[in-house]
Amino acid sequence: MTVRYLADEDLRAGIVQGLRLREPAIDILDVKTSGLRGMKDPDLLELAALQDRIVVTHDCQTMTAHYGNRIESGKPAPGLFVVPQQPAAIGAIIEWLLLAWTASHAEEWRGRIVYLPNR
Repeated sequence: MTVRYLADEDLRAGIVQGLRLREPAIDILDVKTSGLRGMKDPDLLELAALQDRIVVTHDCQTMTAHYGNRIESGKPAPGLFVVPQQPAAIGAIIEWLLLAWTASHAEEWRGRIVYLPNR
């Protein structure tokens, strides 16, 4: 299955915009523009699981904890990509997300937390 993304509320808008500019066919649900602002992390992870989307976030504390709880409880977890907040990293993040989208399958990321770009 093709990789699909869900950009959480704290993800820099430039990342979503850059992905869409580079590849208009990419499937990324943006919490900020889709009427989902204010959703709690567990609810967002549930939505991502229902839609088989990898969550992309800057939140390396609460989101990772909630994701870990999902895994421990045996709930579906399509993947979590944690990206740095530095503006200088936006280009590298976009490239990595595009590479994952074009060169991998959604199944490869299930149950994984990946920190991007690799540190």
